[in-house]
Amino acid sequence: MKKNKNWFMLIAIMLCVLLIGACSGEEGSEANGEKAQVIKVRINDDPDFLDPHLATASISFQMILNMFEGLFAPETDGSLTPAVAESYELSEDGLTYTFNIRDNVKFHDGNALTVEDITYTFNRLMGAENGEPLSSDFNNVASTEAPDADTFVIKLKEPNSNFLYSLTALQSAIIPASNDGNQNDNPIGTGPFKFVKYTPGANLELAKNEEYWDEKLPYLDKVTFVFQSDDQSALMALKAKEVDLTGVPANRLAEVENDFTISKQNNNSSLIVTFNHEKEPFNDLRVRQAINYAVNKNDIIDAVFSGYATPTGSNMSPAMGDYYKDGLQDVYARNIEKAKELLAEAGYPDGFSTKISVSSHNDMYSNIAQVVVENLREIGINVEIEVVEWGIWLERIYFGRDYDMTAIDLTGRPSAYEVLNDYISTNDSENFFKFKNAEFDQTMADVLKEADRDKQIEMYQRAQEILTEESASVYIADYQVLWASGKGIEGLKSYPFWFHDMSEVRFTE
Repeated sequence: MKKNKNWFMLIAIMLCVLLIGACSGEEGSEANGEKAQVIKVRINDDPDFLDPHLATASISFQMILNMFEGLFAPETDGSLTPAVAESYELSEDGLTYTFNIRDNVKFHDGNALTVEDITYTFNRLMGAENGEPLSSDFNNVASTEAPDADTFVIKLKEPNSNFLYSLTALQSAIIPASNDGNQNDNPIGTGPFKFVKYTPGANLELAKNEEYWDEKLPYLDKVTFVFQSDDQSALMALKAKEVDLTGVPANRLAEVENDFTISKQNNNSSLIVTFNHEKEPFNDLRVRQAINYAVNKNDIIDAVFSGYATPTGSNMSPAMGDYYKDGLQDVYARNIEKAKELLAEAGYPDGFSTKISVSSHNDMYSNIAQVVVENLREIGINVEIEVVEWGIWLERIYFGRDYDMTAIDLTGRPSAYEVLNDYISTNDSENFFKFKNAEFDQTMADVLKEADRDKQIEMYQRAQEILTEESASVYIADYQVLWASGKGIEGLKSYPFWFHDMSEVRFTE
């Protein structure tokens, strides 16, 4: 009898092991035997915030926009489409927006979205409770109200031709009131993917939102954004299949183009070398113009981007279509003698010494700085390169305005207003150049009141001319981003701003 008991026990243990094995499986497989849709995407660095109302870095929005939605969503062509709001009506005077809220929208914690959550979102952004607004985009809002469970109303003080663009997750992600105070540690939205885990310096993990209101999406079960600032390491990880998607420097394209799918994205950003306008000698227009004449855009485009870039002359890319002012890219054609004359007029006949501070999260900034150093040496300006971590760049340079010169690419936006409004003198949260020009400010104020699109275009083009005339920055280029992905991946979408939209991505092999 004892022997039979041992056999029964052994059989029971084996059955348990088989059951556990069938239920668990390896990562990347499911119980029904089908392979899970799991993707790993390389990102250059950590997000600055997971809270969408606090995040400012484009690198953050690349990832977190997969978790959040606004009343509207941006399309790849720069237009808008309904999201949390299914439709809207605008009053004849252009002041009252009435939104019909989509049914059956749930937050990632399983709670249904309500108009109270939308009210909370806008009150938080406007600082209605504590007097400390998180965004200046809603200074023109006179009031909000929710007359019933399906309707949300925003009334403006003055008409604003750009207002709908403020209602995407880029500027006003809808978040639940029940998560107040915890949004950065445990972000909750209504997007196609939900937060799983953030490991600083390593990765951000998202999982499929099984209760997403669009029942067809998403296809992926899991998305992991892997942080890797070094291009060489990223390419090695791609080849080893440790990541499925990464940006590729143009000069390394030949290494991967035969074995991976290559896609090109028009960045719609403004790559600039810029100055702190409140610091000497950069508060002198002649000095800024001299630097513009000395920096060789073609050198940078060839050396850093292997030609995959379009020269620009102001803070707008040709990707913006009719709003773009062509010809400004030629205003400061390279002229060393002219640069020297301007420096002498400004009181610097022998040049001066300064520092360019760049972030380490992307090698291109250091590469750009090296070209700038060589170019400016020709007119007697000695430039020291300072490389700092991304978090330090954000804290000290972007927010603290503690710098002489820097190089950065300003993220693209769906609207012409958002592309240019960084330079408005009262835009304290974004005008890290400390640029001030009364005509520019007035032009940007007037365009919001103008309903005629042709007149808006004229105003936006004049604003670009002012930035060029004032040498607000050295406008280098809008560069193409080259992406390498594993074969069999489809559904990658390209937006006029930084966004790795994973909602329609899937593996076909």
